Amino acid sequence: MEWVRGKRIGHGSFATVSLAKPTCQNSEVPSLIAVKSCGVSHSESLVNERLILEQLKDCPEIIQCYGDSITIENGQKLYNVSLEYASGGALSEQVKKLSENNVRRYANSILKGLKYIHQNGFVHCDIKLQNVLLVGTGDVKIADFGLAKKTTLGVTSELKDNNNNKKYEIRGTPIYMAPETVINGEQEAAADIWAVGCLITELITGTPIWDVSDISGLLMKVGVGAEIPEIPAKLSDTGKDFLLKCFVKDPSKRWTAEMLLNHPFVSTVSFEKETENQISPREVFDFPDWESEASTPEIEEFRCGLPATTRLGQLLTDQKPNWSVVSNSWVKVR
Repeated sequence: MEWVRGKRIGHGSFATVSLAKPTCQNSEVPSLIAVKSCGVSHSESLVNERLILEQLKDCPEIIQCYGDSITIENGQKLYNVSLEYASGGALSEQVKKLSENNVRRYANSILKGLKYIHQNGFVHCDIKLQNVLLVGTGDVKIADFGLAKKTTLGVTSELKDNNNNKKYEIRGTPIYMAPETVINGEQEAAADIWAVGCLITELITGTPIWDVSDISGLLMKVGVGAEIPEIPAKLSDTGKDFLLKCFVKDPSKRWTAEMLLNHPFVSTVSFEKETENQISPREVFDFPDWESEASTPEIEEFRCGLPATTRLGQLLTDQKPNWSVVSNSWVKVR
């Protein structure tokens, strides 16, 4: 798939994300996508992400992947992965703006995505607000699988030891790490659930789950101490119980994604979208669903053919606009 790169909308430690428009439209690829790029020489993580996303492509709660490509730009050879564009940005931009019902809706979607991830033998390893994205419908999807891995549950210890010692390779963000990850590097499905608890807590409080001024002290507290993250006082009793199921210290007793989906905090949630979730467009291309079904050359010229200043100038003159050219495409709303 060929595409034209637009402006940069995000970046991480090894890759950048840009808006892009496919040069040829088809029903399988939207008119606006996100392209994640990095230098070919250090593209291992991005290649890993593409391979995993291709195996998880049938889950609606996971960002979709449309393939990869290699380009040469400004003398640099880049590896690119084409992804679904989430016009609402990351959940980290929504803290302090959410009702409990919306938090419950988001928890429901995240858990559905994690259930699918875990059932297919993967662990995300970096569930956090920045890696859960809002799409144009107001729903959320799990993104950024660069640190994801195959689960080692059911694998013999001999195979684990021969797998490049990855048993003790710690991945992810420290403040979201589960006790078993801090203690012995164990990162299985249960570690993702601990991270979900951290994420939900942050959505409710609007503040980080832990004080990050002393990371080493924090890791000792999480791994060795008996303390768990503070449960928000303003959360409902059902919500508090949900978080306690996520924050069980023993990973073998921590609830799974499938079990949590049956918890009343998410199983009884209302899916009626609230006003606060209506996503304002960020780009001129954020309106693909608003295009008229009956388009005319005059409408196309009004929409795309003239600069914004010219169009505004026409509206500010004394001459009445000729609305007849668009009257057939009007939609009665009241």
